[in-house]
Amino acid sequence: MAVIGDLLVQFGQMLVVLGLAPLLTGFVRKVKARLLRRRGPPLLQPYRDLLRLLRKEAVVAENASWLFRAAPYLIFAATWVAAALVPTFATGLLFSWSADLIVIVALLGSARFFLALAGMDVGTSFGGIGASREVMIASLAEPAMIMVVFTLALIAGSTQLSTVASHMIHAEVRLRVSLGLALIALIMVALAENARIPVDNPATHLELTMVHEAMVLEYSGRHLAVIEAASMLKLLLYVSLIAAMFLPWGIAEAGAGPAAYAGGVLAYAVKLGIGGFLLALFEISIAKMRVFRVPGFLGAALMLALLAMLLMFMTRSFG
Repeated sequence: MAVIGDLLVQFGQMLVVLGLAPLLTGFVRKVKARLLRRRGPPLLQPYRDLLRLLRKEAVVAENASWLFRAAPYLIFAATWVAAALVPTFATGLLFSWSADLIVIVALLGSARFFLALAGMDVGTSFGGIGASREVMIASLAEPAMIMVVFTLALIAGSTQLSTVASHMIHAEVRLRVSLGLALIALIMVALAENARIPVDNPATHLELTMVHEAMVLEYSGRHLAVIEAASMLKLLLYVSLIAAMFLPWGIAEAGAGPAAYAGGVLAYAVKLGIGGFLLALFEISIAKMRVFRVPGFLGAALMLALLAMLLMFMTRSFG
């Protein structure tokens, strides 16, 4: 019975991240519109968009290979698994042993790899531009992410997410400069990975600026719905990562019971709301940068993450 209960809780976490991902996207859009004194789309509009796309016929180019058709499902699967591995409302779940930060980085890298290949598969100029820009961003974002992972591993003694979250809750983790630098670096990486302002503007399709949208212009119907769902999951994943590693308060312990799990879900929803509001506020407060300035932006994130790891290593050596 205990195993069945653990399976239900783990399955519940998978459903929570899948169900809340479109809601987070809709919330960010709604808050941005309200802050700009506009009415904005309904909060549940992303769900309607996904359902509408699922009902439409998928139009595929004649020269598209099997990879073009399979890529959306591979991208969605990798992103969903990565998002479900992040401890959202509870730690120590049944599959928490596999919730390793390096595994999550690898899953996201695999999804990005298939997305770039799909963008180039049809042979359009937009797909090639978007794929080249995506790979350029990844070449700097992934090392910065790895440096953040190493910083947290030096603090918690593990790269396992449940261990990191539990260490941040129970251990006497003081305010450290290295943690602040790692948090800033992770936020910068999250903005770039999710094609948000100032790196990219998800609300436009301008040829000179778009990155993610350029790779999915040839998709339609259910294929586009799956890719859009994966994009929403990726945004929720990064907000969940920041909450789990730097703001883990309210997360229930393994086997704590239904009441503790319900409290964890409520705390998780509050964290998502705060993260979505801060993202919307940031995006209306800053302009999008030019494409050739993105390497400098991500280079700064890499330097911050590297400095955080070096500071953490030095304090451990002399402590």
